Amino acid sequence: AETTAAAFDVFGRWCGRYGAPRAIYVDRHGIYRDEEHPEKPTQFGRALGELKVELICARSPQAKGRVERKHGVFQDRLVKELRLRNISDIAQANALLEGGFLDAMNKREAVSPRHTGDLHRQPAGIVDMPLAEVLCVQEERVVGNDWCVRWRNRWLQLATTKATAELAGKRVLLKQLGDQRLLVVDRRSGVSVDFQELATRPAPPKAARSVVRFNNKAWKPGAKH
Repeated sequence: AETTAAAFDVFGRWCGRYGAPRAIYVDRHGIYRDEEHPEKPTQFGRALGELKVELICARSPQAKGRVERKHGVFQDRLVKELRLRNISDIAQANALLEGGFLDAMNKREAVSPRHTGDLHRQPAGIVDMPLAEVLCVQEERVVGNDWCVRWRNRWLQLATTKATAELAGKRVLLKQLGDQRLLVVDRRSGVSVDFQELATRPAPPKAARSVVRFNNKAWKPGAKH
């Protein structure tokens, strides 16, 4: 599938095996570029920016013909191999790819590079957090006065600790990792905050009752009360 989650997964696997590249060359799919707001990076573009990887968007299919030709091989030769081996599920298909099919195809189709030096870099030397916390969906949220954060119709109750005492009304960063785990990160310190997911929306606080004086008017304490 060509989705943000799939792009994160494939790029993460590549970085895990070879390291982070200097640049990647992709088409102009909405995963990589927002055509209506090109100045605003997508989730994938934001992650590449954190990893200092240049994102190059091709302007035509012919511009990235090498990868398109490889797609043609997958759509032809790979499909036939799957049928010949009676493979019908993703796990078996991945086992075929990693069990020799890709190596044999790369050996047959590979072109020697002009420069043989390996320019990949280890992600640990670029960011000070696990790669999974970079290659994920990230959005800001405002903490309510009840220390609750809303995330896609889910309610997260932050733990009442000294670290979270001043978070009401402040912005936090929510991260949804590839395995669907959620992290709530305090933007001031970069530290994850403990939370508990609520089964239902929290009830609004009850309004305080007014104190009535003898003249039946609401009593308001003075500034020096």
